[in-house]
Amino acid sequence: MRWALRIVGILAVLGICGILVAVSGIIPINASSGHWATTRWFLQFSKERSVATHSLAIKSPPLDEPWLVLKGAGHYEIGCRPCHGSPDLHHPGIAQRMLPAPPYLAQTISKWEREELFYIVKHGLKFTGMPAWTSQQRDDEVWAIVAFLAAFPELDAEKYRELVNGESPVIARDVPLTDLEASETLNDPITASCARCHGDDGLGRDVAAFPKLAGQSPTYLAASLEAYARGDRHSGMMEPIAAALNSQQIRELASHYENLQPPSPSRAGHDAAQAIERGKAITQHGIPNQDVLACAACHEHGTTPRNPNYPVLNGQYPDYLALQLSLFKAEQRGGTPYAHLMRRAVAGLNEEQMRDVAHYYASLAPPALQAP
Repeated sequence: MRWALRIVGILAVLGICGILVAVSGIIPINASSGHWATTRWFLQFSKERSVATHSLAIKSPPLDEPWLVLKGAGHYEIGCRPCHGSPDLHHPGIAQRMLPAPPYLAQTISKWEREELFYIVKHGLKFTGMPAWTSQQRDDEVWAIVAFLAAFPELDAEKYRELVNGESPVIARDVPLTDLEASETLNDPITASCARCHGDDGLGRDVAAFPKLAGQSPTYLAASLEAYARGDRHSGMMEPIAAALNSQQIRELASHYENLQPPSPSRAGHDAAQAIERGKAITQHGIPNQDVLACAACHEHGTTPRNPNYPVLNGQYPDYLALQLSLFKAEQRGGTPYAHLMRRAVAGLNEEQMRDVAHYYASLAPPALQAP
């Protein structure tokens, strides 16, 4: 009993001393002083062990689709490069004054398994300035970043710029995303920023990583950007971009893409013909025994007036459409005030049927070009 009392007394004294030291303000918190070597080792060791433990239950999906790397590259340039660098600038100056300094990932990425990278990107790291993914519902976006990071060590400056910008003009990094004023580099920095992913022609750079926006309903585009900005439509990639736009800029962007040439039907593989026929049957007649209604009731373009809040699906990439349907089914997508209709519409569809529907709509010509 006596020893127990002594231990309690010692702990109480240490606690009081700790409080007094904290209250005194003598503990330096300036990043310029760095960490003691022991502190640095302990924090690094604890981080590695924590990531390894918490990623044990994570299983990486296949990441061999080339468009996944492209999708991850677009966000890396905007959200990650300012701290973690790029092939033409390994260590950005301001970021190097952080404590700890963000590493140049091409030199350190091999230390981590894919599942560990997923955990870090999705949840961030305490005490480092590494933020969590903006939308915790969108694991597919996080895996796209992981796919890019896996390819990052092999990229030189030219290949990196090709992945990030494609054929779009290189955006001056000192031009704010939301600056609509003309500059010597760009006539419209916002549109050029969007073109990095969606292409100058609004056709998504010919890959399913990014949707085709050309010819889309401006009402739907504006409502979607507003939903991204509010966080109602989930996306760690689009939410920060949309949140930086004001109402006028959103309207101008929606009008810009409406006036671009609508997409032609997406190229279908040799094995897609049967999928297109199955998808047509679902869209026209539904699947009554699975409680699935006909998609054409909302997404058919005919003589009946159509709600402009519903998107044009014709000619969209089938992989992109299939992803959106699966996100609706899992209730991970969110969207405009009409999103609840889609959650109900896809609830009875299985994965193969969703892909069939996606292939069918991808095969359709733009509404304006369809035969009467």
